[in-house]
Amino acid sequence: MSSEEFEKLHEMYRSLYDEMKLIPERALTSHGEERKRLVRTFDERQGEAEEVLQGMEEELRGAPSSYRNAMSAKLRLYRRDLGKLQRDMKTAAPGFSSSSQTVQGSHPSIYSSQNQQSTHLQSQRALLLQGTEYLNNASQSIERSQRIAAETDQIGTDIIEELGEQREQLDRTRDRLMNTGENLSRSRKILRAMSRRLMTNKLLLAVIILMELGILGAVIYLKFFRK
Repeated sequence: MSSEEFEKLHEMYRSLYDEMKLIPERALTSHGEERKRLVRTFDERQGEAEEVLQGMEEELRGAPSSYRNAMSAKLRLYRRDLGKLQRDMKTAAPGFSSSSQTVQGSHPSIYSSQNQQSTHLQSQRALLLQGTEYLNNASQSIERSQRIAAETDQIGTDIIEELGEQREQLDRTRDRLMNTGENLSRSRKILRAMSRRLMTNKLLLAVIILMELGILGAVIYLKFFRK
């Protein structure tokens, strides 16, 4: 239950009651069309007051029991006062018959208008809240997209930097491989030169050995066999 809504209905009823309680006295001193107009006005205000009281009863259904009991007693008092005004009006204007009980809702209703306006405002508020929620969701989505884009940009920057470092490492590795290839080429040249020198040394050694063997054979021949 909305206490604010109940207070609004209470104020509406008091305003209607204050207007209605003056009509029977005025009807006593009026005649013809003026009395008919007062009768119609009273009938309309009575129907509106009945609807306001019904609205107050509906508001009390969800109220705490202590509050509901006190307000229910007040509502019974309001209905009794409304019935007394109706009897006073019948006395002031013989032939008066209230149509609020037989043709309910046949005249414009302040309470109904209030309800329609309140419903319309609630609908607009719901639409506004829904729109605000959509905007908030869109803003959050944009923020997430911007954050993801920033993270993606940072990741891309890190990848580019890492690729640059890897390229530098590959360049250094390539340079080392080229230096190693050059060193291997020089090593092969040195080994071939050493191999040629070794073969040359072996040939010289063989020649020297043959020469020594020839000299030794000649010495032995001259010394032992030649007389």
